Amino acid sequence: MQLQQLRVFCEVATELSFTQAARNLHYAQSSVTAQIKNLEEAVGASLFDRSRRRLALTAAGVCLLPHAEQIIEMTELARKDVERTSRAAQVYEQHARRRHAHPHAAARSAVL
Repeated sequence: MQLQQLRVFCEVATELSFTQAARNLHYAQSSVTAQIKNLEEAVGASLFDRSRRRLALTAAGVCLLPHAEQIIEMTELARKDVERTSRAAQVYEQHARRRHAHPHAAARSAVL
């Protein structure tokens, strides 16, 4: 199960259309279909009922959808937290380098 497959699954589940999901994601429809097929193989269940005129989620699809949404949300939160931590560390490192580059600057400002 891959994150991109879960993103595609959520989009197809929202649109209930492989074609519209492909348009929204800027993918070829064949790519969307392949990713859903691979996800279905990974979870061992059909996620969509394709037998009707309109696409529908199966019970397994209904079960997976909130988990997939949470995984995507948690991944995005983790990415944002890491990005924020990385920026803070860069600022700290730049400040530390300036202090080491001018060791007397701190002493001068303390005297003034």
